Amino acid sequence: MFTLVAPDKSFYHSFLESHREWAGAHQDGAAVFMADDVTTPEGFEEWVARLLDAENTPEKDGMVPCTFRWITEHSRYVGSIAFRHHLTPALLNSGGHIGYGVRPSDRGRGAATWALRELCARLSARAQPNGILPDRVLLTCDDSNAASARTIERCGGVLEDVRTDEDGQLFRRYWIDLGAPA
Repeated sequence: MFTLVAPDKSFYHSFLESHREWAGAHQDGAAVFMADDVTTPEGFEEWVARLLDAENTPEKDGMVPCTFRWITEHSRYVGSIAFRHHLTPALLNSGGHIGYGVRPSDRGRGAATWALRELCARLSARAQPNGILPDRVLLTCDDSNAASARTIERCGGVLEDVRTDEDGQLFRRYWIDLGAPA
């Protein structure tokens, strides 16, 4: 059974296993950047603290407040999902509100679909008419990423359009209405 938890240093060894599986590829939804030291216990603890602080960090340099949750199964790190609290022009064009990634060895088990549904349900329960949380969320994925497109569609995602990014790659933009059942 999957759970969503706040990032926690107790997942260090399991996260490290996952990080090796990614073999240097970008880990969507995890906010691991080249300068981040996630391989030493000290560096990992600092990185986890930054993820937790991101929820209350004011917008700067194009970064917006973001809530990170880890997809876990017992004491095992399975993946991550991130909710950006609002959209900048760049996020509205191509980044979206939500990003997620599942470690390669756990793909195909429904973890991403479960996590996206769970996050949308939590957001829906907290959505308020005063605009603190949006009534719908934007998700994007590469046009060639059929698995991610299916995940978003299973969770109620409605395709708005397909665009080209600055590198000429096609990507899909979906909206999920938080008031509608998935």
